[in-house]
Amino acid sequence: MPDLQNPRVAVYLDFDNIVMSWYDRVHGRNSYSRDRQRIAENPAEPEIAERLSAAMIDVGAIIDYAASFGTLVLTRAYADWSSPVNAVYRPQVVARAVDLVQLFPAAAYAKNGADIRLAVDTVEDMFRLPDLTHVVIVGGDSDYVPLAQRCKRLGRFVVGVGVAGSTAKSLAAACDQFDSYDGLPGVSAPVTEKKAETATTTGRRRAKKADDPTPELLGRALRLEQERTDEDWVHLSAVKNLLKRMDPSFSEKALGHRSFSDFVKAHPTVAELDESTNIVRVRLRTDPADPA
Repeated sequence: MPDLQNPRVAVYLDFDNIVMSWYDRVHGRNSYSRDRQRIAENPAEPEIAERLSAAMIDVGAIIDYAASFGTLVLTRAYADWSSPVNAVYRPQVVARAVDLVQLFPAAAYAKNGADIRLAVDTVEDMFRLPDLTHVVIVGGDSDYVPLAQRCKRLGRFVVGVGVAGSTAKSLAAACDQFDSYDGLPGVSAPVTEKKAETATTTGRRRAKKADDPTPELLGRALRLEQERTDEDWVHLSAVKNLLKRMDPSFSEKALGHRSFSDFVKAHPTVAELDESTNIVRVRLRTDPADPA
């Protein structure tokens, strides 16, 4: 069994997936499909070059995030590296000691080529390197759900990374932890998103109040932890760990909170904190009508 006291991490990037997804995130849904022909024909065309530049992926942010789980044993990126949209990344990924796996498209757009090769290599590596503790899958395709499940059955901690809005919910649920590329340290919000942010802040806040699943999720996690421990007050860290297991895509920072305790404080009708000691505790509020 892998030794979790000495974490060793393998990273697999479906590079085409993350590049196309981020391009769509920056320029709008299906933008890459519409621009694909122009990109292939002349990526130096001023308008296309500007659009590609605005949607550049920060490979370093992904690698640094993966390294936070332990020692990087191997890092592989799967793509057609002869494609202009991917070729510009070669110096960046080589500088981070990433192995470039060349995919030669046998059919139009090499459909599922990266998925199959990445999955085969991952399973092979788990048997070849039994000391691997963590597997990081970068890509939002639901085709990776069986791979994530297999990795977990083989005792590995599975981390997923995908672009918000382009990741299958089933993949996020299949991982032990899932984080959006958008929220990784060092990743800047898309330019188009920044421009729209001021105009839509009020609308987003109203929508969040009207349809926010996190209070229900927090309440469920608290009830489960209280039943498990048979205690009224439970450790805040234990509740966060349980909530992350319930929803691997949960991130308090993505919801605008600096810490998990701030997230809990933002839901006073659901929970209350006890910060009187070094160990912060939390309990389910028994009278949600009166948070005071």
